[in-house]
Amino acid sequence: MLSAQERAQITQVWDLIAGHEAQFGAELLLRLFTVYPSTKGYFPHLSACQDAAQLLSHGQRMLAAVGAAVQHMDNLRAALSPLADLHALVLRVDPANFPLLIQCFQVVLASHLQAEFTVEMQAAWDKFLTGVAVVLTEKYR
Repeated sequence: MLSAQERAQITQVWDLIAGHEAQFGAELLLRLFTVYPSTKGYFPHLSACQDAAQLLSHGQRMLAAVGAAVQHMDNLRAALSPLADLHALVLRVDPANFPLLIQCFQVVLASHLQAEFTVEMQAAWDKFLTGVAVVLTEKYR
């Protein structure tokens, strides 16, 4: 799915955000809720006032899953199977929301990394995150 260069670019970007997962994840959630308000319904545990601690906590969990995917690029299905089960069978998240999340995450990456997040890196991340979304939606079939 990914070339050696794309894998290197994904790892390079991940190395830049490592240690800041909670902040990036919270910002991702806020952007998702702002741009796509209907997605708030999937996060009832996050208060209407969008408590910072709750956002940071869930943002940390979301980006920990992305980090696991980065570490297991060669076997996304195995790495993400429990998460796919959770989203499809328990939470019943509409799979149409995954592309919205991908878009918001890439905006967050671009806003923070700016010139370091090159067009080539964005393309690699788009391809990678689309692969993650495909794996997460496979359990819906």
